[in-house]
Amino acid sequence: MSLDNAPEEVKLAVDLIMLLEENQLDPEVVLAALAIVQRDFERKMAENA
Repeated sequence: MSLDNAPEEVKLAVDLIMLLEENQLDPEVVLAALAIVQRDFERKMAENA
């Protein structure tokens, strides 16, 4: 399946999944880190609103 026509967020998600899986990180650590990233970007969005 090609990602050429996929939305940008899907392409980014696939890239992130591949990066995280290649580094064999603990899923709990990954989820905790993603929660931090989400809060950071939500804060940035709120500041720019």
